Amino acid sequence: MPNSRIADPTLAAGGRLKIAWAESRMPVLMALREEHAKLASLKNMRVAGCLHVTKETAVLVKTIVAAGAEVSWSGCNPLSTQDDVAAALAADGTSIYAWHGQTRDEFYWSIDRTLEMKPTLTLDDGADLIFRVHSERTELAPGVIGGTEETTTGVHRLRAMAAAGKLLYPVIAVNDAQTKCDFDNVYGTGQSTIDGILRATSILLAGKSFVVAGYGHCGRGVAQRARGMGAIVTVCEVDPVSALRASMDGFTVMPMDEAAAVGDVFVTATGVKDIIVRRHFERMKDGAVVCNTGHYDCEIRIPDLASLARRVTQIRADNEEHLLADGRRIYLLAKGRLVNLAAAEGHPSEVMDMSFANQFLSLVRLAREGRGLQRQVYTIGVEQDRAIASVKLATMGRRIDALTSAQTAYLTDFASGT
Repeated sequence: MPNSRIADPTLAAGGRLKIAWAESRMPVLMALREEHAKLASLKNMRVAGCLHVTKETAVLVKTIVAAGAEVSWSGCNPLSTQDDVAAALAADGTSIYAWHGQTRDEFYWSIDRTLEMKPTLTLDDGADLIFRVHSERTELAPGVIGGTEETTTGVHRLRAMAAAGKLLYPVIAVNDAQTKCDFDNVYGTGQSTIDGILRATSILLAGKSFVVAGYGHCGRGVAQRARGMGAIVTVCEVDPVSALRASMDGFTVMPMDEAAAVGDVFVTATGVKDIIVRRHFERMKDGAVVCNTGHYDCEIRIPDLASLARRVTQIRADNEEHLLADGRRIYLLAKGRLVNLAAAEGHPSEVMDMSFANQFLSLVRLAREGRGLQRQVYTIGVEQDRAIASVKLATMGRRIDALTSAQTAYLTDFASGT
């Protein structure tokens, strides 16, 4: 076994089965693996990755390795690692430092271990690894050709760093690719968040008052899936355009101060701290379920809930009952961390196929062009989005029309009129 720290090496066989299942559902990434293994597109690259250790991530790791890179990996959330998958990766030769239930110190210790390889490329989900290089391990930055970032939260922070002149190497915003944010964030987050809530509670969603904080890609996906399950959905927003969109999509829109009194289930999906705080807990009805599907656990102010509780009881896996002084019970799922990954398995393989295809192709681009790029955040071009979407459609058995030469000429003929 390589340099690794995982929970239980004996889980490897089960992890391999999960990875094989994911590979059967990720045809785009598997096609890229076959192509770039022949090209050795990442030969001589050292990739440090910090991303949820799931069966889908394992397919990405194996694809990076097949393309010629050396890899060292850690999980990007203390509760999202699937221990059997981590065991399978370790058993098959990947240097990995990840286990479910890490402390904060163990989380950053794991990231530091991945950096011991002195990476030439970094891959992030939430930018914790990049921030570690920029704060604690700045001596490594000159050797890093570039990095990639998977999440909305991470991209926002990296753009702020670039604007302040603090970014030490170029980063590609994988999150902003159409074939990532319009599918992974919407359909993946929507389905997996509902999955996590149901696994942790086994409640009936039909007829429930379901409150979603945030109506970006992720919040929109959660709201759509909750409505599909028969819930009565309310959206809380600070952006007037997003609030208007939610309203015209048929959802009730109101401030959290009002929604707190009517909701049965609350999901935060904003990327901002302090969305649900003490005054909201004080207004919630008995039995309210509260959870988060944003990247960090700061959206729900958990110390406020703890201060109101006279007793906390672990009801079932990923479900804590907070008994308040007045007898009301509020249920916190997954300790306020990503409910879709902590209480469930994360996004389905089919949608991560496109996201991780973008991750892989971005690493290939950086290996080829990174030394000539500026220290800024780069977007993925429409050509890559269309190529990935075309392959995905073909694997789904879908066909589309093509423009004729006359239609193409018409689109570029500014002289054409009525």
